[in-house]
Parts: sequence; C-alpha cells; structure tokens
Amino acid sequence: MIRFTNAGKRYRPLLAGMRYRGQLVREVRALEDFSLEMRAGEVVGLAGPNGAGKSTLIALLMGFLAPSEGSVTIDDLPPRRWIERNGIGYLSELVNIPPGWRTYDTLRRYALLAGVPTDRVASRATEVMELLGLEEHRAKRVRHLSKGNLQRLGLAQALLCDERVIVLDEPTHGLDPVWTQRFRDIVNALRRDDRLVLIASHNLDELARLADRVVIVDHGRLQRIVDVRATTRDVAEGAPYRIVVAGDGTAVARVFPGARTIGAGEVEVTAMSIAKLNAGVVALVQGGTVVTAFYPVHSALEQQFRDAVGAGASEGT
Repeated sequence: MIRFTNAGKRYRPLLAGMRYRGQLVREVRALEDFSLEMRAGEVVGLAGPNGAGKSTLIALLMGFLAPSEGSVTIDDLPPRRWIERNGIGYLSELVNIPPGWRTYDTLRRYALLAGVPTDRVASRATEVMELLGLEEHRAKRVRHLSKGNLQRLGLAQALLCDERVIVLDEPTHGLDPVWTQRFRDIVNALRRDDRLVLIASHNLDELARLADRVVIVDHGRLQRIVDVRATTRDVAEGAPYRIVVAGDGTAVARVFPGARTIGAGEVEVTAMSIAKLNAGVVALVQGGTVVTAFYPVHSALEQQFRDAVGAGASEGT
C-alpha cells in the first residue's frame, strides 16, 4: 500500500558549500536510501532516537515534502495526489488548534474540512467526542484544555473520517495511564483488512503492545524491522535479567556470580542463555530461596532497539 523506494531527502542551507565562522556549511541528509513497504491490514510502529529522520519520513509520506531521490507512493500514486482523492487521518506531533475555538466547534469545523457529509457533521463530531471522553469539555475553549485533553482532541480530529490510512505521531504524548490504556483499545478497534495504521512513538512499550512490526530508523537510514509478535514469543537470549526474592538476595549472588544488588531482595544478573537462567532459578528454589519474580531488564523490542541504534540512544526513549 505504502512504498518507499530508495527514498532520500536532503536539506540544503542557503550557505551550503560556504564557510560560516570558519566552518564549512554542508547540506543535511535527513533520509538516505530508505526502502520499505507497509501493507494494508497492519499496524506499523516507527521508532528511532531524536534526529533519526522520523519526522522527515512522515512529511514525505504526507506529501508535505518531495523526496530528493527515489520515490514514495501510496497505491502507486504520489502521496499528495492519493490523499487529495482518498483522504488520510493524521495526528501531528504538536497539536496546534486555534486557542479561541471550542471543543465541539473544533470537531465540526475539521469534519467539514475532511469531507464529512453536511448532514453527518454534528453527529460525527459528537461520536468522536464520546469516543475520546471529551463530552464534559464540549463548550470549553481550546486554551482552557489540559495537555492530555488537548491531545485527545487532536486524536478525535484524526478519527473523524473512516480513512484507509491513519498516521499518528506521538499519539500518547500527555495522556494519563487510563487514557493510554483506552488508546490501545481504540487502535485495536481501528484494525481492518483494508486499513494501515502508522504510529510514530518514543514509547517502545506502547509500540510493543500495539504494532505488528516496528521500523527502527537512525541517522536517516532503516536499521531494522522488528516482527513484534515473533520477538515477543522468542525473548532474546543474552539479555540481563532481574530476580526478586524474599530476603536479602545473597543466595542469588552465590548462584549467579557477578550479580548486582538493585534493592532489597532485587538482584540483576548478567546476560546469559535462557537455559542457564532457568537452571539457576531452579537451584535457588531447591535451596530454599523464595523467588517472587524474574524478568528481563529490557523488553524484547527495547533489546532490539538497543542492538540497532546503540544502548545510549534507548535511554531517551
């Protein structure tokens, strides 16, 4: 459905090729030799460190920018042409709505702009308000909405039409835990054989819950595509684990040399195979230690992310 073929994007500053304060000004290559196909029927996650090229990738997909090299198509059409014919659901990273507008009026205006039939505008605005829990804020001006409620208003406008492509950039930013959970339910309800949902997020845990595949980008290049379901079923070997026991954890250090105490009864053990980890836990239990939990320090997706872009980058995700 969506295809990037050897796509690249270069930003050329006005002074490119000249020296400024003794430094040669160079063009910026935000995306380079990027090839990817996203299919209808799937939820695709997009992850990467700050400055990795995610925003440029989305801008190319939306038709806001044209590629410097290669091509970007939706159903074999240039993005802008396809969107003008079919529409698209889009939530930008920064929700920017005129502050004087009221919540209900905002959704009515966006519904008209999105092509919702005139006789359906009022009812559709009400439906998405109910879906995102905005009924009690119906008459509030945008300037008076909390950060979380403003984010939910942005999500509501992205879902006004029954679009085949939905692009959500940092959709859970500012949402509290309750609405983060409800957002997962909304995404699951959006799944459809003829629809593609693309979610860009720094929250790897959310992407692991929501996406079928996660595309990891860094330095403008595709680094890895993670099949989330397969990765979740097959937890990466060689990852550090934490073991929680009743007591001070000294028994863990005896069974797992090099273990590091994290807190009362919680110990981190160095990377090892799953078989060796299980054998160690069995030894602890047989020795009388009460093991209350053990879990990987990093989720399977986070481990893949660290492997793809480096451990330091994941600290900010």
